[in-house]
Amino acid sequence: MSVPQAGQTGQSSTEAGDTPFTASSSQEKADQIGQDRSKDTVQILDWDGPNDPTNPKNFSRTWKWIVTGTALLGTLVIPLNGTSITVARQELNAEFNVSDASFPNSYWAVTSWSVGGAIFIIVGLPLMEDLGVRLGYLIFYAFFILMIIPQALAQNFTTMLVTRFFSGGCVALLANTVASIIPDVWEGDKARSVPVGLYILFYLMGSTLGPPMFAGVVDDRLDVKDWRWIFYIQLIIYGALFPLFFFAIKETRANVILKRRAKGLRKKTEKPIYTHEELNGPPMLQSLAKAAYRPIYLLCTEPVLMASTVWSAFSFGTVFLFTQSVEQVYTGVYGWEPYDTGYLQMSVVIGEILGWVASFYGTKVYLDSAKRNDERPGHPIPEARLYVSLFGSFVGITGGMFVYAWTSYPSIHWMAPTIGLTMVGFGIQTVVSAVADYIEDAYAASNYAASAISSVAAGENIVAGFLPLATQSMYEELGFQWASSLLGFIALLLSFAPVVFIWKGRQFRERSPFMLSAGKNFSTDSKT
Repeated sequence: MSVPQAGQTGQSSTEAGDTPFTASSSQEKADQIGQDRSKDTVQILDWDGPNDPTNPKNFSRTWKWIVTGTALLGTLVIPLNGTSITVARQELNAEFNVSDASFPNSYWAVTSWSVGGAIFIIVGLPLMEDLGVRLGYLIFYAFFILMIIPQALAQNFTTMLVTRFFSGGCVALLANTVASIIPDVWEGDKARSVPVGLYILFYLMGSTLGPPMFAGVVDDRLDVKDWRWIFYIQLIIYGALFPLFFFAIKETRANVILKRRAKGLRKKTEKPIYTHEELNGPPMLQSLAKAAYRPIYLLCTEPVLMASTVWSAFSFGTVFLFTQSVEQVYTGVYGWEPYDTGYLQMSVVIGEILGWVASFYGTKVYLDSAKRNDERPGHPIPEARLYVSLFGSFVGITGGMFVYAWTSYPSIHWMAPTIGLTMVGFGIQTVVSAVADYIEDAYAASNYAASAISSVAAGENIVAGFLPLATQSMYEELGFQWASSLLGFIALLLSFAPVVFIWKGRQFRERSPFMLSAGKNFSTDSKT
């Protein structure tokens, strides 16, 4: 997942820290435009003053919430496509002659979906920036629906894998569109805190709600019992939402609005009227190449970013891991039917909601840290974003995993391990939220936050796709208790990452050429 970038409005798809044209080349481009059009001086178009009603920052509060709320609804319902298929594992195996006897081959349908998301999040987001929020959203949403149709009608497993790769890629872009909308219309950390918190909560809930929402489709006690209805229902839901998205999602990208206005004025007046970005922006292919390269470069050269990505990716991947382990544990220990274990994953959603409530306290702690910041007086301390995540990681994910592990016995009521699942859900929400906010704050000064967050989001999708593939053999070989305990020990080890960041975060930021640090003078030249 990506996170809203402060000060992103009006910025091109190339991050502001990269100036691909020098001042002289920009002037040469402007001169050429002038020669082509006329001898008139090139005019630079900007907003009509600070109160320009077409500036998204000046939308009424009602319209801000309509646009944001509609995008948040998409963030909640669109990821259902990812995990909903896991409740139909047995039906898919029987339909397509796939075997999970020695390896969970049926899960490749989710792995393909997640890999598509990882690739699209790096390559597709710059394209979305260039197309604009509204046009990009509608194009990818229409393509997303088209990719669900063959999933519902698939006659072989290969069709399922290929189409889910593309639907997963579209989901990654669509669910994260609100991350562009929020900073475009809301100003300041305090104003953005509620929509950002809802965005992260809805993204996690959407990924978790798939099994409990669609378990009834394969429930023997109901009359449906046809796995294809998982996708038929989705087509009904997504088709019904298309008119809402069409009318409620307005364009919020300042640079796109201004470019369209400039184009209209050029056509109307025949004068060389351009935006600053049109004169200085690089070609789209160059932007896409840099956007794809930069997250990988940062991930390989920034230890803080690498550790944060692993920590957040493991936490997010646990959501997908539970789609496999919960069925194994509750069918093996308590004799439940597989579809009943799908309903049970609502406990993780409850934990995520509790984690969202805790994040409000985390925001307060973060803002209050400005009073004791001796590095940049008056500004919150970036590492203060991580305080609540300490509890979430150590007690929520780690503690919850051990509760889930050592209460999974026939003699202990099934509610005991379910409480462990709720604890893990709480921890997942606090960790993913804290990492997103911390990385955004730490890299915002150099304008590399978007690339840093893209690397985190790609890492989350990769782990979500491949970690559950090891679940079946791990729980069979180690046993239910020790398999979950192994995950608990991994969570415990990763929980020390925020401890180190809080302890030595300032030194890490001072050594990094990209992270925020007092007195650091960031160049506007490209660093990568």
